[in-house]
Amino acid sequence: MGGRNDDISATSGLRSPLIKPLRRAHKPRRNSFALLCAVIASMASVLVGYDLGVMSGAVIFIKDDFKISDVQVEVLVGVINLYAIVGAAAAGRTSDWIGRRYTIVLASGFLFVGAVLMGFAPNYAFLMFGRFFAGAGMGFAPLIASVYTVEVSPASSRGCFSTFPEVFVNFGILLGYISNYAFSKLPVHLGWRFMLGIGLFPSVFLAAVAILIMPESPRWLILQGRVGEAKKVLIRTSDSIEESLKRLADIKKVVGIPASCEDDVVQVPKQSSYGSGVWKELFLHPTAAVRHIMITVVGLHFFLESTGMDAVVLYSPRIFEKAGISSSDHKLLATAAVGLTKTLSVLIATFLFDRIGRRPLILTSVAGKTISLIILGTTLTIIEKSDERMTWTVGLCIAMVLSDVAFYSIGMGPMCYVSSEFLPLKLRARGVSVGLIINRLSGAVVTMTFLSLYRAITIGGAFFLYAGIALVGWAFFYVVFPETRGMDLENVEGLFGNLLWKFSDRE
Repeated sequence: MGGRNDDISATSGLRSPLIKPLRRAHKPRRNSFALLCAVIASMASVLVGYDLGVMSGAVIFIKDDFKISDVQVEVLVGVINLYAIVGAAAAGRTSDWIGRRYTIVLASGFLFVGAVLMGFAPNYAFLMFGRFFAGAGMGFAPLIASVYTVEVSPASSRGCFSTFPEVFVNFGILLGYISNYAFSKLPVHLGWRFMLGIGLFPSVFLAAVAILIMPESPRWLILQGRVGEAKKVLIRTSDSIEESLKRLADIKKVVGIPASCEDDVVQVPKQSSYGSGVWKELFLHPTAAVRHIMITVVGLHFFLESTGMDAVVLYSPRIFEKAGISSSDHKLLATAAVGLTKTLSVLIATFLFDRIGRRPLILTSVAGKTISLIILGTTLTIIEKSDERMTWTVGLCIAMVLSDVAFYSIGMGPMCYVSSEFLPLKLRARGVSVGLIINRLSGAVVTMTFLSLYRAITIGGAFFLYAGIALVGWAFFYVVFPETRGMDLENVEGLFGNLLWKFSDRE
């Protein structure tokens, strides 16, 4: 018996040096053109993040300039989430109608108009008008960045590429914080205008680059019957010719085009067109798999926002003030540290999604965020009940805010965009649209109630509430969230349909 084991060990030892080089040799290189397309599509998210970040500081100066109340501040900060619902509701249908690429251009147009109107706003009412256009753009941009990136990416890099929108959101938040600090020395009536108005430049750049460089999504092209164009895009965005042909065959099968059909332009079966029966398949007569997918997507977007991340990002100067930081410069610098931490954390996540997988990251992310919120709430409660300032509590508050955004950014934040891979092709744009509506509605409730909430139950109590919601979220994800790492996009739907899905390792 021992001799047999020795023989096996010896054989394994002889084979392993040969096998490992072969595996390295056959490992596909990351497709540079698909990478470029994902980066360009995700650039729309820079402006979403910039608005989130810059408003945290700009609102301080807007309040002084326009002499508005805290309630008006809450409305100004949070109403953009309600406006984003309008954009998210329209974006799914629009991207199915005019295509993914031109929807990115449309999103850039809304963000451009919003930046111009806000920068030149003469009063509070006009500023709210400008926020409507910015909000509509914020509804369009995340959806189309998510859908396009998932549809253009090869399976080997889809998890990594799908995190790019969140990377750029966090980069935009960091730029917003830097802009706050850079323009804070200007006169009150000018500083916030530069902070908000400078967003027009990247929107123009994005629209131009999208038109000149980006191809249309191959999956959208096949839905329109433009198989020849889709084949060319798939060849450019796949790791190999063989993979591009497999992706093409899988998409044709899903759309209902016979495998034997080699025409460049075909008539797509009516039931596969973008407008027929999508809402019925999502809500009225869903399959078990679609029902599970929608529960997962809607729940994901709800917990992303209801655990208070927008409150931390938008009101971080207030949180640091409650922690005992009185200097405006120090508050803005600490806020900039929040943006830097979020950006670095999501960059780490881009390397982990295709290595560790989606499920371990989301569970770790929610667990870490829950613990951070509990400690933050406890520390703020100690500060509030203490008559003297304690240095360790200030440091712990800052550390827990940074820990909170770090844990969010390694899992929950990027998963907002990665989750679009769950939805089947015909339902993808509209399904992501529903998720983003829940996302923005939850975000609106959080941002428009945070100041009133912490006055009612104390600031520590507010974070205890968010921690409780996060704990429920962890249980939710443990039950419903499957692992999709490395799977072909057209095969992901097959993982769903059993809410008591059991996690198992796959090679």
